[in-house]
Amino acid sequence: MSDLVLTEPQILDVSHNEDEVVLTLFLGADLDYFKGHFPGAPILAGVVQLDWAVKYARKYLAIKGDVKDIEVLKFQVVMTPELELTLTLTKKKEDKFSFSYQSNKGQHASGRVVVAS
Repeated sequence: MSDLVLTEPQILDVSHNEDEVVLTLFLGADLDYFKGHFPGAPILAGVVQLDWAVKYARKYLAIKGDVKDIEVLKFQVVMTPELELTLTLTKKKEDKFSFSYQSNKGQHASGRVVVAS
C-alpha cells in the first residue's frame, strides 16, 4: 500500500456567485508541497499557489482554456504550514480572472490570469 500524497488544501468553506468565489482554505503541515521546500522553514511555492487559483477558477467560475498570460503577479507574504487563508477568485471576462490569497498575516499573493479563448 502506498502513502497518500496530499496535494490539495483542506477547503473549509466556499461562498460563490456567478462571477466570484471565496474559498476558505487550510494548509496542513502534511501537504506534500511543504516537503523539502525548505527544510526547517517550509513555504508554499508560488507555482502551487498559481496552480490552485487556476484549478479553482475552472471549477467554480467555469473558466476554460489554457493559461495564456499572467498579469500583475505579486507574492507578498510567504504561506507556511497550519495557515488558514482565503482565496478570492473574480471573473473579469470570459478569458480573464483575478485571484487574491489573504490571511490574518495580510495579503499573500495576487494576480490576473488570461486564458486562451
